[in-house]
Amino acid sequence: MEAASTPAAQPVLRLQNVSKSYGGGVMAVNNISLDVVEGEVLTLLGPSGCGKTTTLRMVIGLERVTAGDILYEGRPVDSVSTGVHVPTHKRNMGMVFQSYAIWPHMTVFENVAYPLRVRGVKGATLRDEVMQVIDVVGLTGFAERPATMLSGGQQQRVALARSLVFHPKLLLLDEPFSNLDAKLREQMRSEVKVLQRRLGITVLFVTHDQLEALSLSDRIAVMHQGRVEQIGPPDELYLRPGSAIVRDFVGRTIMLPATSNGQAAALKDGTPITCETGMLPPAGAACAVAIRPEHVAVTDGPPAAGAPNALAGRVVALLFIGDRYEAQVALPWGEEIMVYLPVDGKWHEGQHVTLTLLSSFARLWDSAATAVPV
Repeated sequence: MEAASTPAAQPVLRLQNVSKSYGGGVMAVNNISLDVVEGEVLTLLGPSGCGKTTTLRMVIGLERVTAGDILYEGRPVDSVSTGVHVPTHKRNMGMVFQSYAIWPHMTVFENVAYPLRVRGVKGATLRDEVMQVIDVVGLTGFAERPATMLSGGQQQRVALARSLVFHPKLLLLDEPFSNLDAKLREQMRSEVKVLQRRLGITVLFVTHDQLEALSLSDRIAVMHQGRVEQIGPPDELYLRPGSAIVRDFVGRTIMLPATSNGQAAALKDGTPITCETGMLPPAGAACAVAIRPEHVAVTDGPPAAGAPNALAGRVVALLFIGDRYEAQVALPWGEEIMVYLPVDGKWHEGQHVTLTLLSSFARLWDSAATAVPV
């Protein structure tokens, strides 16, 4: 007897062919479709002006769609075809803004209690709900603290508690860590991830920060000029980008110009490079080898004769980062690239080194660098 298959998770949020245009022909969001399934963190990642925040504002109801449909828990909340538009306060979504939007004249308790008060919750029920979520976000003992006496991290926790206190099915996060210093950003990323897993809440997260997206997300949708360029798990986007835009935005990439010889790629100095790829351009065609800096092994001295995927380099600049060195290395034909060196090695500027490209992580692109071979 065959085991019953596990049913697919149902989308909490669905965007179907959604667009947003402004006057003068400006298309902020251009025909995007995506599902956010129950219990996942889906991140909209991209540079400023790519449409990610506009998308979030349409989901919460602060912007109207100009085409397409937004469905929340299976019901339309904004639909051009049906004319439905559910106002923001009736969508039952939590949202943490980039600025936190904490009311300075209120205490922590009053800030967190506000969404319940407008929903008619009173008395002991209100107090119990507020105190419980204050404890959940790590603000025990701060209930009566004035909002003006809070640090940036504490204000973020208040904004998070306020967005969770009425038990929404969907939490929207709009660049929530951008106003924090680097150390606190790292701490809050971890805390939000743990809290999301503990509560099982569904999250739609907006950021331009690649590290935030890679570390927090179950799936990432990379946006560019109002469109979704690629959507998938973080490791898929990082290791197998589907376009040059995704490749260049998500992490650092070394691009080495090469020529196909019909069986492999040859770099400018003639070094043959074997890549993880299922096809090659015709012999003599221009192409490019792409690889992440951490997938280049660096050793002292020149390459051994016949060593696979190995080319010579010379350290031009050396930067100590703490857990590694970042080295600017000159290649035989004059181009310079950035690679990473382990801190336990003896490195110095002017040193001659061997760069070995790990073939399982090297990928071949066409000369226009617009698509990855399959």
